[in-house]
Amino acid sequence: MSGRWTWFNITSVIFGMGFLYLPIVILIVFSFNESRLVTVWAGFSTKWYGALFRNEALLDAAWVTLRVALLSASVATVLGTLAALALTRYTRFPGRTLFTGMVFAPLVMPDVIIGLSLLLLFVAIGFDRGFLTITLAHITFSMCFVAVVVQSRLVSFDESLEEAAQDLGCTPFHAFYKVTLPVILPAVISGWMLAFTLSLDDLVIASFNSGPGATTLPMKIYSQVRLGVTPEINAVCTILIGIVATGVLIASIVGRRRDIQRKLDEQQAAQEG
Repeated sequence: MSGRWTWFNITSVIFGMGFLYLPIVILIVFSFNESRLVTVWAGFSTKWYGALFRNEALLDAAWVTLRVALLSASVATVLGTLAALALTRYTRFPGRTLFTGMVFAPLVMPDVIIGLSLLLLFVAIGFDRGFLTITLAHITFSMCFVAVVVQSRLVSFDESLEEAAQDLGCTPFHAFYKVTLPVILPAVISGWMLAFTLSLDDLVIASFNSGPGATTLPMKIYSQVRLGVTPEINAVCTILIGIVATGVLIASIVGRRRDIQRKLDEQQAAQEG
């Protein structure tokens, strides 16, 4: 009986999905509102998207946010993957406990503490706050999320495959590149997407480490929302939702195709064996 749908289960799912996604749907709908009042529907219109692309301040903030997210996610993915390899392959080395704590500390540390501590660090070493400091801050807190995702995949990886490749003449680097990396690639891509999304979404840490000419989109939206929500804000949020949704959809399709191809290869190998 536990596998059957009941009215309680259906109602719970409807209320849960509505609580999560109804505000997003309302935001998207009102981004096409004719009226400037974001709470009064006056007809369908796309004029606010045109107004958005004429708003240089929002476009500059969006461009800064996109550059920071792409760069920080890429660097964080490389560092997080290396950290995951070190924690998985080398179970005993001096300072391993300290290294593990430093890698995973941003997972449980409040954003205010991370932002303030990084601000004090940049001031102490004489860095001018701007694009570079925001990028370094985002690398610092997103790297641990990549490490968690990749480490969970490496734990179940059969290291004998890599050892067999080295026995056949591969160097350790080529064995990792040819054998290990293709197996853990879905986890690496998932870690990159998580780091990219966290960077797009960050407000607190970026606020501490930003400077003149380096205002991110969440900071710009927050500063404008305090004076009232405008239709341009709804439009830019709708575009961001579309970008993230498209990325998730593409990743899902690619992952599904990889799984299907892997199963076909396994079946072909079993038949030939």
